[in-house]
Amino acid sequence: MNIGLQQADNTMKTLKKIMFKVVALVCVTCIYATSCSKDDYYTDGERAVAEFDGTVMDYLDSKPREFDTIVQIIRLAGMEEKFSSEEFTFFAPRDEDIKSLIGDVNTNGLNNLLFSLGLDTVKQLSDVDSVIWNFYLHRHIFNGKNKLADYPQVDYNLMSVYGGQNYSSQGDAVFNIGVKYNDAVSSDGNSVLKYMGYRQLHIAYITDLGEPTVFNAIPVASSDIQPTNGIVHVLNYVDGQFGFSDSQIRSDIIQSKR
Repeated sequence: MNIGLQQADNTMKTLKKIMFKVVALVCVTCIYATSCSKDDYYTDGERAVAEFDGTVMDYLDSKPREFDTIVQIIRLAGMEEKFSSEEFTFFAPRDEDIKSLIGDVNTNGLNNLLFSLGLDTVKQLSDVDSVIWNFYLHRHIFNGKNKLADYPQVDYNLMSVYGGQNYSSQGDAVFNIGVKYNDAVSSDGNSVLKYMGYRQLHIAYITDLGEPTVFNAIPVASSDIQPTNGIVHVLNYVDGQFGFSDSQIRSDIIQSKR
């Protein structure tokens, strides 16, 4: 009888240990999930679910670290009212793209070219003709409110099957836009599930319509940010370029200063 009671007691202790581990695991999982959800719309490759209680302009103003230079350009271009009232999808460049574009006299940027040509360098954003800022900003703007789920699949190794789709921006430039379905790899690395991984929006400026599949696609770092009057997709600043072509905008600025 005592042996039976001892066995029962040992069984209860074992069950308690198992339950404790299960509860602890659930708690850790909940804490991890909560911490990851705070800014998950800034994670590369993940779709944002971020409704913003304000206009596109308000959203950009609320993120000075990322968009302080961009909002200055919007105002210099006379487009603040547009960003505050009209409905559109905005593929937002980052401030780093403007810094890369302009550079200084010692780097391979706009100011280096201006200096070598004996032209006035860009010391402040207002030194660039506002018409140029206006023109290239419109390249980033598309009619309607389009989230990641509204764009077709793109596979850059299989364009004949998954070719994305061409869209015209409000700046009359043509872009291929599509969602790349990444592969999922098992934890042991032994198996791959085609197209079952995370999905990431890409946009590519088509410079020559005669070769519509020749382009450099720029990944979107944060997608589906939802202000009241539009959708914002934030470009990956490493690959992004303001106006989607540094060479074109530099050429236009140089010509405007001659």
